[in-house]
Amino acid sequence: MKSSILLLPTAGAYHFNPFQHSAGIAPYFTPNDPPIPPSPPQGCNVTRAAYRVRHAAIYANDFDYETYIEPFIQKLHNTTQNWTDTDALSFLSTWTAPITEDHLEMLTRVGLQEATNLGASFRQRYPSLKTNKVWSSTADRTVKSAQGFISGYTNNETHVDLIEVPESSSVGADSLTPYKSCPAYSSSYGSEFQNDFVQKYTPSIATRLNTLAPTFNFTASDITAMFELCGYETVIRGSSPFCSAALLSPTEWLSFEYANDLMYFHNTGYGRPVNPRIGFPWVRTSYGLLSSPSTSTNTKANTTDTKRTAGESRDLYVSFTHREFPPTVITALGLFNNTAYTSNAFLNASMPRDEVNYYRAWRSSRILPFLGNVGVERLECDVPGYADGGSGSGDEGVYFRVLVNGAVQPVVGCRDGPGASCSAGAFGEWMRGREEVFGDFGGVCGNGSAEGGLGIYG
Repeated sequence: MKSSILLLPTAGAYHFNPFQHSAGIAPYFTPNDPPIPPSPPQGCNVTRAAYRVRHAAIYANDFDYETYIEPFIQKLHNTTQNWTDTDALSFLSTWTAPITEDHLEMLTRVGLQEATNLGASFRQRYPSLKTNKVWSSTADRTVKSAQGFISGYTNNETHVDLIEVPESSSVGADSLTPYKSCPAYSSSYGSEFQNDFVQKYTPSIATRLNTLAPTFNFTASDITAMFELCGYETVIRGSSPFCSAALLSPTEWLSFEYANDLMYFHNTGYGRPVNPRIGFPWVRTSYGLLSSPSTSTNTKANTTDTKRTAGESRDLYVSFTHREFPPTVITALGLFNNTAYTSNAFLNASMPRDEVNYYRAWRSSRILPFLGNVGVERLECDVPGYADGGSGSGDEGVYFRVLVNGAVQPVVGCRDGPGASCSAGAFGEWMRGREEVFGDFGGVCGNGSAEGGLGIYG
């Protein structure tokens, strides 16, 4: 008999990828965490699915460019620093900026190609599902992302309509940008938490870089711009010298990621009670679309009836929006929760401002990279050991599961199905519990008359 030998990885096998720690500027990737197979469990088929997708890679958003990148570029133009003998900074002697004001918020060619690739991957993942529509908010970058997706999904062989949904502040939850109809939501909330930690981790970086280039006087703003340029320049040119480990170390990258995690945690995550209320209408409506036994859907309390016209066949619902929205859906689903198994009274304390919580579940790089997506699948299964899977009302063999950026994310407290999925009966009960807690969009948003239903999929 041959004996098996366990080969342990050597120190040289360590590899750090800054693109997986770039927060909202991360190029799309699948984290595979937890390592549950993303393919349907043996004996199961996906019969319907609904996805909410962030737009693909852009040159830069207005805030990042105006606050960090443009001032850094201007400072480089005006400096008398000689970069020739500055080690890791020497590339600045010939480097040119990849971004101008004319490009802001525009999709890059890399972004368009990645959106097309995502569409092709959906065609392969769901070969038996049908759809004749894809939805998008009306911003140019979301529309072009949806167009790229449709091109890849159809392979230019069939026709799929693109439905543009206005980014209005007066329609309540009935849009792909419901936070714009929520006065209680603040786009700037969370910046204070981020800035506190930026002031904590950047001084040592500034000291090191100023030793190499003493005439330039690196500041916290300059360092933030360098981290951001790694991601933005890569999705424009394909690579960036700002990503070099000789310039910014893995530990420093983890601090940059954490500073952004603090902001997103409070801005669109668990740090504010309003956020899951903003995301829940989409969760509720998607559940209604996927659980309906016929070609019409009635999601009952506080929802809008959604009916497909005669002759339409739609099993796949894909919508494109902005980075603010997927995290609110994540919180409504209870995923990436630092205190999922302890008291929520300590939830905010799990994100301290003065040091990195390396053990946190909330990681923006895994939640909202470019093309970041949240999907809910309906599975129909015939698996020994899972005889019922339903509530005894025609749901036998039906299960649900959630995927975030292609990785299965089991729902906390609802994992009684194959592959850590959730049976239809249990998922229905779980949804009713979420409805009781998060079904008050209008009241919590500070606008009691705001519509809490989502009817755009009709």
